[in-house]
Amino acid sequence: MKLRTITALLGVTLATACGGPDIRFAAPATEPTERIATSFDRIEVMQVGLPIYATTEEIAFQDASGAIEPTGALWADEPGRAVTLQLSRDLAALTGALVAPEPWPFRDFPDAQVDVRVEDFVATSAGTFVLTGQYFVAPEDEEGRDRAVRFSLAAPIVGEAGPRAIAAARNAAVTQLAQQIAANGLR
Repeated sequence: MKLRTITALLGVTLATACGGPDIRFAAPATEPTERIATSFDRIEVMQVGLPIYATTEEIAFQDASGAIEPTGALWADEPGRAVTLQLSRDLAALTGALVAPEPWPFRDFPDAQVDVRVEDFVATSAGTFVLTGQYFVAPEDEEGRDRAVRFSLAAPIVGEAGPRAIAAARNAAVTQLAQQIAANGLR
């Protein structure tokens, strides 16, 4: 698996370096099918904070030594923006609440804010997309309970470990995060 992963990513890097138009890869849109009850009607998702290597356009890969390098392939959208939008979309689908990214676009204020700060956001030589960090839920109601929860998620990179598979695994990891926030942070 490791040799195949490294070979596939090297092929993408070489193809990208040979010139031509930039090829960008989007995480495929999916919608969670389960429903998780929440005590909030309106939820604001703050801009997701990513580590410096994950804020660029390039898809990163962590080899077995721990080194994180760009693959040469590009994300379709700025990663922080894309993850914030997906997290908002997934939380809305999971909870049925009105969910929007910051800045809050509605007249009524949100009932809670969700702030996600990511430490690891990378495809690995183990064949997974790793997403770790901490999320915070701050209810606007003084009676609500603030929450600070650590998370550590890994979604498998299915099939050939190229940019499309990495994008799909990233999408799966963010959906897992939305499920965890809905189940443990928004009740």
